[in-house]
Amino acid sequence: MKLAGGAVTQFTRSGDVDIAYQVIGEGDRDLLFIPGWISHLEVMWELAEFAEFLDRLTRIGRLIVFDKRGTGLSDRVAGVPTLEERATDVGAVLDAAGSERAVIVAWGDGAAIAATFAATQPQRVDALVLGSLPLRRAERLTHALKFDSASMEPVFQAVEEGWGEARLIPLFAPSMIGDERFAAWYRRWERLSVTPNAAAATLRWAAAMDLGPILPAVQAPTLIVHRQGAPLIDLDSVHAAAAVMPNARCVELPGTDVLPYVGDSDALLGEIEEFLTGHHGSADANRTLATVLFTDIVGSTEKAEELGDLRWRYVLDDHHSRIRRQLDRFRGVEVDTAGDGFFAIFDSPARAIQCACAATEIVQQIGIEIRAGLHTGEVERRAGQVTGLAVHVGARVAALARASEVLVTTTVQMLVLGSGIHFADRGTHVLKGVAEPWQIFAVEHL
Repeated sequence: MKLAGGAVTQFTRSGDVDIAYQVIGEGDRDLLFIPGWISHLEVMWELAEFAEFLDRLTRIGRLIVFDKRGTGLSDRVAGVPTLEERATDVGAVLDAAGSERAVIVAWGDGAAIAATFAATQPQRVDALVLGSLPLRRAERLTHALKFDSASMEPVFQAVEEGWGEARLIPLFAPSMIGDERFAAWYRRWERLSVTPNAAAATLRWAAAMDLGPILPAVQAPTLIVHRQGAPLIDLDSVHAAAAVMPNARCVELPGTDVLPYVGDSDALLGEIEEFLTGHHGSADANRTLATVLFTDIVGSTEKAEELGDLRWRYVLDDHHSRIRRQLDRFRGVEVDTAGDGFFAIFDSPARAIQCACAATEIVQQIGIEIRAGLHTGEVERRAGQVTGLAVHVGARVAALARASEVLVTTTVQMLVLGSGIHFADRGTHVLKGVAEPWQIFAVEHL
């Protein structure tokens, strides 16, 4: 089968997983398309509407598409990949395609991946186009913007009861109801993209995702597009998502389809093309999404009095050395050391948690205990200093921890879903100097 633009499926390695990708066309800009949820690089070209949609994107620039780990032609994986792993895969695909910077066009839960990559790697993202976000603002935590599990319940049911039967067409593509050609293709799309068990697990993962803390850290110019009558879309929540992003605007279009390649795709593609061809500029690489870690010694005053100044200084020196070895091991960056505490940042929340847990264990060998707190949010790095609200939140979370306890915010917990790290809910807390309450979790085991 000849694919549009002569596309050939290739593979690249991300960690120990093979990721399938294609590069189509040429151009002055690169576009990475993340179709969201399920995909199959070669089956997508079998539907005329999908092929035409992709071909239209190649008129804007060189198009890069890939199957996320666990879907399509990419490696099947055990469990559900974390958001961090999925964002890492984006970088691996761009590297394999020889792309230093790209526009990312993402649909559905692919928007979470795109937003995370744009927040953590701003120097690699020229712009974002995000579509069909099934978000719902949380009533209790006003900063939360989660995928709406209530509206997604019919999707869960269709997946679990009739995978491979195209039962999702009324929800995802109402305009195609009764089109047997489309239904036959969609049944094949479901069966070859992913197993029903994996499809349901990925949906549950997406429903637990909270984009509220991530979106404000996205600097790239962003276009959020949705159709007014799409059954899974809450328009107010989508506008709320655009409002918290520094450089985002929201466009509503007529129509009922969630899938971008059916319905009036010309109008949608016209908005994308107008948005992208008029953009110039670069992101501030000093502002990124990072995980902050704070630690301090529990009962340090009493311990210093017990040991005396000289012996306490030796203990502190040993403590500092042990913490720094863990920072090196887990690729953390030391920002500050004030007295008996450390402040460090990481580009990976999972490694930050691993570092904190390892540090709490290793200092017990010299007769002391530390507490640790972590939060992920936007920070600004200039002249060796790291500032931002995320820093204050992380420090306050650390202050809540007990001896040898590692506490994290709901943002960190959400970002490592699927990693195998287990948490205990410590409830919602009002943090001193922070306007909104935060749900806090304790790391139970890795």
